[in-house]
Amino acid sequence: MDRLIYIAMTGASQTLNQQSTVAHNLANVATPGFRAQTTALRATPVFGQGLASRAFVVDSTPGSDLRAGPVQHTGRDLDVAVQGQGWIAVQAKDGTEAYTRNGSLMVDLNGALLTRTGLPVLGDGGPITLPADAKITIGKDGTVSALPAGQAASTIVTAGRIKLVNPPEDQLTRGADGLFRVKGGNVEADARVTLADSSLEGSNVNVAETMVQMISLARQFELQMKLLQNAESDAQKASQLLNLNG
Repeated sequence: MDRLIYIAMTGASQTLNQQSTVAHNLANVATPGFRAQTTALRATPVFGQGLASRAFVVDSTPGSDLRAGPVQHTGRDLDVAVQGQGWIAVQAKDGTEAYTRNGSLMVDLNGALLTRTGLPVLGDGGPITLPADAKITIGKDGTVSALPAGQAASTIVTAGRIKLVNPPEDQLTRGADGLFRVKGGNVEADARVTLADSSLEGSNVNVAETMVQMISLARQFELQMKLLQNAESDAQKASQLLNLNG
């Protein structure tokens, strides 16, 4: 009886956690460059005296779906999309180097090239800074060019080059901030990674699949709660039989 309770109780708890992950994915269906989170459940024995027959459900190490999302042309000069494999290097809020596929960029009042969430975009020598009021263009190789306001096209200057990397997928870990990092430190720029200008990569979340998953998890939770109710009912009946025998 207690084995049933262990499995149903922990299964219901982890199913709620999975539902939260799926809801998070669905909420980011319109977030550029978003990578869906994945989860999996596994059974683990309970260790301790008298507990050899018990087991409970735990959430396996969460992962990410690293498949590319659809690329759409936006016509905006500061929108870029990584073509194929690769990542854009940014400076996270804790000062570390991190990686994103969200290429929706902007320039602040100080001329710093930032992501839409305010993170500095890294170049070969650190954060990229641009001249004030300049027209910005970003090349296929990540080169950022600036044409000062009111100047002829011949005065265009190179402000920097966006650091593009392509680390092995098995070395990438997702942080709580949604950015990816590489185990053991930073990686070198990869000249083979290219950008599509005036374009954005969409989220790789499949709305239909995610909705089906949400429904499946809801039914799974209901089943686990019914198992707990059955365990309670069986325990009450067993108690009544013991009282009659007594």
